[in-house]
Amino acid sequence: MTSQGTIRVVVADDQLLVRTGLTMILNAQPGIEVVGEAIDGHQAVAMARELRPDVCLFDIRMPGIDGVEATRRLAGPGVEDPLAIVVITTFDLDEYVHGALKAGARGFLLKDAGTELLVQAIHAAANGDALISPNITRRLLATLAGLERATPPAQPIEPLTEREEEVLLTVARGRTNAEIAEELNITLSTVKSHVAALMNKLGARNRVEVAMWAYETKRVKGDGDGSGR
Repeated sequence: MTSQGTIRVVVADDQLLVRTGLTMILNAQPGIEVVGEAIDGHQAVAMARELRPDVCLFDIRMPGIDGVEATRRLAGPGVEDPLAIVVITTFDLDEYVHGALKAGARGFLLKDAGTELLVQAIHAAANGDALISPNITRRLLATLAGLERATPPAQPIEPLTEREEEVLLTVARGRTNAEIAEELNITLSTVKSHVAALMNKLGARNRVEVAMWAYETKRVKGDGDGSGR
């Protein structure tokens, strides 16, 4: 972020109307500034590497290289200083979504999610949280957990503590740090410490991977109600 706390964003979408609309919405929000617009995946990657924005907002389907590959190049395994990326798409079960989350995306939104969720996703990504559209979070992750895996989910390098298991479930349900703190009656700094410990023990690069691990290990079962309870 800038010294004034402004979140700098790069928007990438090959559709002019969509790209312009997203840019107008974000620039109208206090504390958010779109610093670059890209029309395809190649330009998005080059622009993001040059500008080093706080958050990248990428369409999944773009010419050249798609949003999955663009995400992998900027936030995937082996990337030394990964960027925060939120991917957007028209379809809630798009075949690219799994790949985007595995590639390191911190958030996933539908294009019709609305201004409030869009802004929340940008703020969450900038703050190290993750936001996936609430109406699809559980269904999406439950679907991913049900996919055939070539290898079983990785085991933590150390057993999770009872509190870490509690925090794990809240992360899997899409809660932000502030919401977890309120729900578990602990401080925000304690939540951050537990999340960091989870990421370390699970070898996860972000909260989305922590959530996916919770589903893959059947700690959370998708019941389709979206409540997480």
